[in-house]
Amino acid sequence: MRIYIYLLFSGLFLFALGCNEATDPLPRIAIAGLGIESSTFSPAKTTEEAFHAQHGLAILENYPFLTSGHKNRERAQYFPALRGKALPGGIVTRAAYESLLHKMLEALKENLPYDGLFFDIHGAMSAEGLDDPEGDMITRIRAVIGKKTLISTSMDLHGNVSKRLAHQSDLITCYRMAPHEDAVQSKQRALENLIYRIESKKGKPLYKAWIPVPILLPGEKTSTRIEPGKSLYAQVHIEAARKGVLDAAIWMGYPWADAPRNHGVVMVVGDEEEAVRESATRLANHYWSVRNEFVFVAPTASFNESMALALQSKNKPFVISDMGDNPTAGGAGDVTWTLREILARTEFQNPNGPELIYASLPGPEFIENAMAVGMGGFVSGSVGAAVDNRYAGPIQLEGTLLSIREGDQHAEVEAVVQVGSVKVIVTKKRKPYHYEKDFTALGLNPKITDILVVKIGYLVPELYDLRGGWIMALTPGGVDQNLERLDYKRIKRPMFPLDEEFPDLDLSAQLIPPSDQPF
Repeated sequence: MRIYIYLLFSGLFLFALGCNEATDPLPRIAIAGLGIESSTFSPAKTTEEAFHAQHGLAILENYPFLTSGHKNRERAQYFPALRGKALPGGIVTRAAYESLLHKMLEALKENLPYDGLFFDIHGAMSAEGLDDPEGDMITRIRAVIGKKTLISTSMDLHGNVSKRLAHQSDLITCYRMAPHEDAVQSKQRALENLIYRIESKKGKPLYKAWIPVPILLPGEKTSTRIEPGKSLYAQVHIEAARKGVLDAAIWMGYPWADAPRNHGVVMVVGDEEEAVRESATRLANHYWSVRNEFVFVAPTASFNESMALALQSKNKPFVISDMGDNPTAGGAGDVTWTLREILARTEFQNPNGPELIYASLPGPEFIENAMAVGMGGFVSGSVGAAVDNRYAGPIQLEGTLLSIREGDQHAEVEAVVQVGSVKVIVTKKRKPYHYEKDFTALGLNPKITDILVVKIGYLVPELYDLRGGWIMALTPGGVDQNLERLDYKRIKRPMFPLDEEFPDLDLSAQLIPPSDQPF
């Protein structure tokens, strides 16, 4: 009996030990990426400092689905390498790109090997001497982490997907909303798809369908708030849920860069070839079939026409989008043309005239003078056109200093100066103004002002919700919404809407080999 009991317990112990040994360790997942929209039609250049690069565990705090206590935090071991996100702007200097990438690769080398990489990018970077920076980046990352590691790429729908990026990515997805209210959810989907493929031991999806679509449109024409974008992106959800499909995505591409990769793309990944091919083909053909239905998400007009409507409106605030120099699309953010037009109008030259808030222009000299004068004092100084002076030169701005604030991540220092009835926001460094708190922190109330002029295209939800009226002004700048005026030389032609004839157009699915196979 004793021998039987001994053998029984010995067997149970060995069984338990065997189970423990069979338990898989948590997946080892690296995190890296650089994100920016870069206009090649702007004279601005983006340097390394603009990316505000983060290293190590601090990177996790950018992702609500990876914060302490979230279930995803416990599903894997995370090794954040380098993450950098810059405001949209001009082309990235080669020195900045190489420096950031070198630091990323060195950080990745420290914790090899990895089961997976969460590759968090935008997809519309332009860098000096490179046609496809994200494709170059992922290729050089592969040389460090190896072919076996699964890479899940998360992107903005206004990014570009070259064949090289499609090949080196095992999983790939992008936002399904514009404005990008689903950005966090999309990144979470990219990470959770990655963990699932590792945990399930399914590994790299068997099939990736890639279809280039010769369409290039500004984001302001591709909003998912209205048709046809609303229905088009609703179909993405349907195709992604089909049996045999893991994920599906449509990229609109980035129109303010002149490179061969800049065009629309459809991608579908999954394990059943027929399902992947058919889903991609349906999406691509739907996209092409509605190309003529894309329109601006709001009425557009010249600036003078826009101002006339604003002055006539009884609904406050009337919002005018100063679109041509939108810094969130890649504009320099310092074009003075629009503010010159405003200050020249007689309606605003008296302090008792209609209140207009203008956001914003950088002016380091002005800021220095403002800090010396203090609130309530008279201040003057040069603003704008230090980078993009093609349409108008710097403005010698002078008026009463209403407020000044230090410590903003982007602007560093902000000031409000009143000139007549115009309240101009001046910054040390450029900054987009999208949220109510951006204004209230400076003592301004955008809800009750008569006219609000912002360097922006389509309005983010907060400004959209508080608008009394809204028009998008076709103003000059590095992200001109009239694409026909841009001097394209290197994009693939024909391209809608620049061309009308598309001989031999083929929208059938192209299968991209897995990343561990030759391409």
